[in-house]
Order: sequence, then structure tokens, then C-alpha cells
Amino acid sequence: MIVEKFMTKYLRYQNQRYLTFDDFKMQKLPRGNREREYLLYVHIPFCEELCPYCSFNRYKFQEKRARRYFAALRREIKLYSGRDFNCSGVYVGGGTPTVLPEELAETLHLIRENFPVREVSVETNPNHLTDEIVTILQQAGVNRLSVGVQSFDDSLLKAMERYHKYGSGAEIEANVRRFTGSFDTLNIDMIFNFPLQSMESLQRDLEIIKSIPADQVTFYPLMVSTATEKVIKKTLGKVDYGQEKLYYQEIFKQLEGDYRPGSAWCFSRQKAMIDEYIVDFDEYLGVGSGSFSYLNGKIMANTFSIEGYCEKLEHDQPAVAFCKDFSLFERMRYDFMIKLFGTSIDMAEIRRSYGNFFTDALWKELLLFKGLKALKEDGNRLYLTPKGYYYWVIMMREFFIGVNNFRDICRDQVKGNKGDKE
Repeated sequence: MIVEKFMTKYLRYQNQRYLTFDDFKMQKLPRGNREREYLLYVHIPFCEELCPYCSFNRYKFQEKRARRYFAALRREIKLYSGRDFNCSGVYVGGGTPTVLPEELAETLHLIRENFPVREVSVETNPNHLTDEIVTILQQAGVNRLSVGVQSFDDSLLKAMERYHKYGSGAEIEANVRRFTGSFDTLNIDMIFNFPLQSMESLQRDLEIIKSIPADQVTFYPLMVSTATEKVIKKTLGKVDYGQEKLYYQEIFKQLEGDYRPGSAWCFSRQKAMIDEYIVDFDEYLGVGSGSFSYLNGKIMANTFSIEGYCEKLEHDQPAVAFCKDFSLFERMRYDFMIKLFGTSIDMAEIRRSYGNFFTDALWKELLLFKGLKALKEDGNRLYLTPKGYYYWVIMMREFFIGVNNFRDICRDQVKGNKGDKE
């Protein structure tokens, strides 16, 4: 565990510096490249109830405010149409995107009218697996539905404050079974390494997933931002990264026969879109309050204020509020991390993008992970080894914790503003 502990501490320190964004006022909308395919990320920041450990930009659902938001969201989508963004994939996250399914359907229809979309993925919660909502999503052309289950263990669901919202593990399982097959892919989102979780509990979750059988399952490690650390400790207990590796190894062992890793923590029965769209798309365009874009070496974030977002778009003004301009080295480091998170990296493609600068700049990282037997080389591709999969879980866990810390800071800045109370 020495290597894993060092990686966690080192990455946490580096990400504090690496994921620092400057305030930014966009004067002109960016333009895409017709030759490149983009992912359009759509953020819906409303939930019927707020999970205390979640760091995503989300607010308590109020219908009037949400309808105003959806109208502003559609205005932002129109702003980007005709600007050469060849968005072939759409990912709708939240929050709970299905809080107003008819508004979501109208938004998806608008997107299809303005972009050459081939695939649409939408997140939802177990209580929204109903005939009415599923039919609306199917008619709107949704290919993939990702259901936030987290665990089928009743004791964990109660500790997470999800039992009273979504029902027992048995009820959630029955609902997921009922709608499996309704979409090209139905993904089950799970979380592992809860302080109260036991190996037996995790193994029961895995047995249920395999018995359904789920089209796809994403097992996220518990990612605790600085702001949610106290809440997690109070409600669930202190996070132990020592047991995380044991749990991950069990997940990998149980799923590797019937499932193929699409990323270090997403497992599919057949090739399908995954939650980590950043793996399959080099660049992505984000719309909605608190959404992120990665374009031309810059990461940009929209304002986290619902009120501010709506006001901007009601005047047809860009909503981007923060920007991080990556240096060439930071771009290469980002590509190294993200592409290998997707299990392999095409070195011929990397050389077309960066020449020999990539291997010259990242020789230490390449040497280290090869020395740790985390990477293997086959022709022009570098692959993660079984050992390497867990190292990349650590890397991405710390990356997303860094992003969540940034989100927490932004959300704190807008608390108390008119229209922005949780």
C-alpha cells in the first residue's frame, strides 16, 4: 500500500495547483472544428432531495425555477448552433435530469435539430423508472439510461439518506430488472468503499448486478471533497483507502468474465457509451449552470448561479465564468491520464498531435508506471495491466476530488443569492 498512499498524497497536492481556475468573462463564443467530433454535455442542476455528500452543482427542485432554467438552457444551445460544433454524442447529467421529463424531451429535440447526434445518454434516479418517464425518454431518442443506485444494501441506503427517497434495495432491484432492455444500454451507477460497507455487502451487490444481468455497471470509488468530508464522517464514518483496493479487486474479479472494462471503473457486456465521456471525446462542449467545456486546450466552467445563468442567457450572453488555459505540458499530462483511464492509449495518434514532445515531457511518468508493471506495450498502443487499473482508479478519484473541491468553492460563492438557495 506504500505506492497507493504516496500516489494519493502526491496527486491531492498536485491537483490543488493544477485545478485552479481564473474568473473569466467570455466576450465571444468559441468556434468548433467541423472535422472533429464533440460531446455535448448538458447539466440539469435540480433534485427532489439533496444528498449531503454530493458536490455536483445541484439545487432543491422548484418547478417554476426549473422551467425558467430549461428555457435558458435551450437559448444557450441555440447560441452554439451553427458554430461548427459537430456534436455526435450527448450526455445529460445532474442533479436529476428527469425532474421535468417533458422539458428534457423538448431540449433533446432541439439538440437533434441543431447537431448531428448519434447517441444520447441521460442520468436518472430509481424513482423515475416509471412507464411514463421511460416512454418520454424513448420517444426523445435516448439510447442509454444511467440509473443512480449506489448500493442495494438497505443499511447503506439508509445511511446515505436514499432509502426513504427511492425505496429498499429489493424495490430498486425489481424496478431496474423491469426496465432492463428498454434502452440500448441501461447502466447501473454504484459506489464502493463506503466506511460502513463490508465485503459481504459488496459481494451481494455484485451478485444482483450479474443476475439481472445489467447491460453495464459503473463502480465509482467514494470521492470525498474537502467540504463533504465532515458530513461523510458524521453519517457514514471515516473513509479508509486501505480497503478500497480490496473492494476494487473483488469488483474486477467478479465482473471480468462477462463484462469488458470501458474504463478503469466502468464495465459493459458489449461496446457502449460510458459515463466518462471524456475518454471517448477529445473535446467536449458544456451547457447549463456549472457545466464544464474542454476546447482548444482550455477548460471552461459556466456560472454556478442559477439566477445568474438565467439572466445571462435571457440576454443571449455567454454564461462562462471560469477558465483554465492548459500549458502544452498540462495538455499532454491530461491526455495521458484520461486516455489510459479508458484502458489504452494510441501512441501513433499521440505522435500526430504532439510529435516526440509527449514522450520527452512525460518520460518520468512512463518509466515509473512501466517499472510498477502498470503498463504494457503492444505495437503502437500502451495498455493498462490488471495492476494498472487500480492505479488509474486512484488517479481519477483524486482528479475528480480536485474538480469537486472547485465546485464546492463556486457553489459557496453563490449561496444566499436571490434564486440560488438550495
